[in-house]
Amino acid sequence: MSTRPRLLVLNEYYWPGVEATAVLLTELCESLAADFDVTVVTGPLHGAPVHAGRTRRNGVEIVRVRGTAYSRSKLPLRAVNYATYLAGALWHGLRAGRPDVVMCWTDPPMVADVGLVVARRAGAPLLVITQDVFPEVAIELGRLESPVLVGALRLLVNAYLRRADRVVAIGETMAERLTAKGVPRERLTVIRNWVDVAALRPVPRDNPWSRAHGLAGRFVVMHSGNVGYAQNLELLVRAATLLRDLDDLRVVIVGGGARRDELERLAARLDADNVRFLPYQPREELSCSLGSAHVHYLGLAPGLAGFVVPSRLYGVLAVARPVLVAADRAAETARTVELAGCGVVVPPDRPDELAAAIRRLHAGALDLDAMGRRGREYVLDTVDRSVAIDRYRRVLAELAHRA
Repeated sequence: MSTRPRLLVLNEYYWPGVEATAVLLTELCESLAADFDVTVVTGPLHGAPVHAGRTRRNGVEIVRVRGTAYSRSKLPLRAVNYATYLAGALWHGLRAGRPDVVMCWTDPPMVADVGLVVARRAGAPLLVITQDVFPEVAIELGRLESPVLVGALRLLVNAYLRRADRVVAIGETMAERLTAKGVPRERLTVIRNWVDVAALRPVPRDNPWSRAHGLAGRFVVMHSGNVGYAQNLELLVRAATLLRDLDDLRVVIVGGGARRDELERLAARLDADNVRFLPYQPREELSCSLGSAHVHYLGLAPGLAGFVVPSRLYGVLAVARPVLVAADRAAETARTVELAGCGVVVPPDRPDELAAAIRRLHAGALDLDAMGRRGREYVLDTVDRSVAIDRYRRVLAELAHRA
């Protein structure tokens, strides 16, 4: 029988999901499988041919619970997905063999309440990795307005934040937000999300992907990732309408999410013919797809500084492309870009200023290649995958030893 520590992981999204949390969590768990017996309890995926049950992949046991997998575009249907997954996660978590450590990523946020129940039942420590600060992020986006519901959600979130044995924030600003919510500083650790700098590498802008999509020879402003409410992509579409005179400009939105259909309708209504929408790209194509852009847009809706830290920044910097950030200057992304000197920051509510920044970049007012090189150097020094995963390995080993 194995004497390695047993790690139970709870998160709705995992391989083969393409969401950032699914990809990052899969990389983390498969790396940890060298030292831990890892079991992941995850949920069904919208539009993916995966079924409930048990399977094994790269040393990780995957338990996929039964539940709904509606589109995330409508909040009530997303709530149904959450409820069915949480019920299944609680059932499987309590029936699983006794873990030495329980680890939860907050997708959905309330999964850590399930993790708290499972951990206390097993007498195991609980590690919570906070990918965003809930319910504040939903309040700022106008997605939650009921005072009763907000109060109930705050109670649920505070229950696990104040009782978890360790809480990980993915940025310094987020750590400040969590401290304000009552997380003791001695139980709070900052570990940024990471990027695999060996898998994502610089390539020429004129590459097979850019040629296949008609982007070679164009000036490309790209968003690649989730197309949701936090990403502030309406600002980018509106800015594109102010740049119709730039014949070679293409604004390319790659990915999917809750606002994809709405943004496509907005672009059509505004006659933003220079805006294109493409689906998520396979991971093996990411170096070429990301590398096809002259600059990447990273938007964050006003008021979200510290509540959300977009991890897609690191993939952009890994392929040596500069970043155009539309966010509050207190946001982690804005701070990072200014610190590394790898991009430009504009306000999150001024399409005219965003358009002016794109026009300057298009005119060659800034050295895009130099900014890209500085971004690549930053990720090599600070957020390489091996560094981040080693920090998680040490935290988990400490908790397992304590158990």
